[in-house]
Amino acid sequence: MHGGQQPQKHYGITSSISMAFPREVDHQYTHKLSEAMKPFGVFEDEDELNHRLAVLGKLNTFVKEWIAEISETKNLPPSAITNVGGKIFTFGSYRLGVHTKGADIDALCVSPRHVERTDFFDSFFAKLKLHEEIKDLRVSVIKVYLLCLVAGQIDLLFARLALQSIPDNLDLRGDSHLRNLDIRCIRSLNGCRVTDEILYLVPNKENFRLTLRAIKLWAKRRGIYSNMLGFLGGVSWAMLVARTCQLYPNAVAATLVHKFFLVFSKWEWPNPVLLKQPEDSNLNLPVWDPRVNPSDRYHLMPIITPAYPQQNSTYNVSSSTRTIMSEEFKYGLSVTDDILQGKTDWSKLFQPPNFFLKYKHYIVLTASASTEENQLEWIGLVESKIRVLVGNLERNEYITLAHVNPTSFPGNKESCSENEFVSMWFIGIIFKKVENAESVNIDLTYDIQSFTDTVYRQANNINMLKDGMKIEATHVKKKQLHQYLPVELVQRKKRVGWMLSSGRGSRLHSFSAIPCLLLNPISRALPSALVLNADIYLFKEIHLNKSPPSGAEPELQRREFQAVLSRRQSAGQFQRH
Repeated sequence: MHGGQQPQKHYGITSSISMAFPREVDHQYTHKLSEAMKPFGVFEDEDELNHRLAVLGKLNTFVKEWIAEISETKNLPPSAITNVGGKIFTFGSYRLGVHTKGADIDALCVSPRHVERTDFFDSFFAKLKLHEEIKDLRVSVIKVYLLCLVAGQIDLLFARLALQSIPDNLDLRGDSHLRNLDIRCIRSLNGCRVTDEILYLVPNKENFRLTLRAIKLWAKRRGIYSNMLGFLGGVSWAMLVARTCQLYPNAVAATLVHKFFLVFSKWEWPNPVLLKQPEDSNLNLPVWDPRVNPSDRYHLMPIITPAYPQQNSTYNVSSSTRTIMSEEFKYGLSVTDDILQGKTDWSKLFQPPNFFLKYKHYIVLTASASTEENQLEWIGLVESKIRVLVGNLERNEYITLAHVNPTSFPGNKESCSENEFVSMWFIGIIFKKVENAESVNIDLTYDIQSFTDTVYRQANNINMLKDGMKIEATHVKKKQLHQYLPVELVQRKKRVGWMLSSGRGSRLHSFSAIPCLLLNPISRALPSALVLNADIYLFKEIHLNKSPPSGAEPELQRREFQAVLSRRQSAGQFQRH
């Protein structure tokens, strides 16, 4: 350490890989990156931002008024009512500062101990109904959905703390706030606590935010942004970016995007990604710990939340989705290598793959209902269970990979009956090469049947199943996709996707002698368990070698000491026929 310099701050569970400061060319590449993202609407303008702030301020005042009213009905003394407080906290993309135009706001209403959860869903909901700025209002068992005229949708959770009052300067990061709370409140608080901890653990918030905007846009464009379908959700991407920022604390966004792909294209999963050493707060809450919990040992791509109680945010990841994401990391590294060498520009990173040219075989999953309202409910449930189908297919001895496209598509007008609302999902399939393929019959009936039975049973359990709600699954070859999709999606000649393979840039395996496939459209048998296998290594040396031809840095080696101590339902698209 040079004289007069302050001790270097330590970020994360290891020392940094590089402390290098940005060069002028790095700032130039960062500016170009920012400009390349603008056409995608990832930046909110000043007016929209101010509108959101104003609405959240009004909602915060509204919450305080409601809590004071509730306190009066519970016979609190006037002096206590005056100081009872209450507060709205934000979390997720909005709190991280990476929300896009028109995006929802995730928020949390925090109340003192005398306000019950039933009060929130009864009297608070009733009070909101009378508010003139709220256009639409819905409630579920865990949150209230508010559609404000100027701020978009606000998804509002509730938690009460074991405190007499809620001050304006309340900090939720302290673990002591979790003491004596029920598990529902702890889960509600977790979103805010994780978000705040991520921001606290990154060296430079602005560099982190711009990098995360770029990675989220890339993941969405490449079709790997969906926690529900077994890819990664927003908080998982945020933690991967945060870990990159810890390893390169002085780097700007352009460099960090490149380093992100460098680090995670070489990450040895299932080694967990940790932003800090897990802590035990002696509150006896369940935490992620593969040494204690056998089920945690089967997680394939663990990314551990930094706030107690630590959880794996990627428990939905399957062997197929991990393979797909790993190949996308390699693709991103290849593209950013070229960008930083001046061979291409940032727009190439955000080019979507053509999923419908990628595979020779697909399963078309169709969900239909007789009314628009029923369809919204139905597709939400079906989509939340698609990863079960992927798991069933992965366990089939003849299937190498099952790749679900996160985008749902409206049904074909010509093939749907009148007054039917239809949504479709497509799953690309790679079959294993087998000897004597002509004599092998691959029957996927049970794989599909156990999935559909799971969906129908769940719908029955929650009293959702109504007349007209159906699921069908059909096997099609690539040349038949035009029967379901617009021609421009299935006939594009330009190859922009990253082929899944064992090596970089390799072509997909050829299946000239594919076995006979048996698949019947099924309506309803018992589900098969989703079993994923992986080994957890608590201490592992990770070698990070800069990919050629960049060559500007020596081989990078860092020891990751992994001291391991320890889900939003989106409605698909539909069309009435």
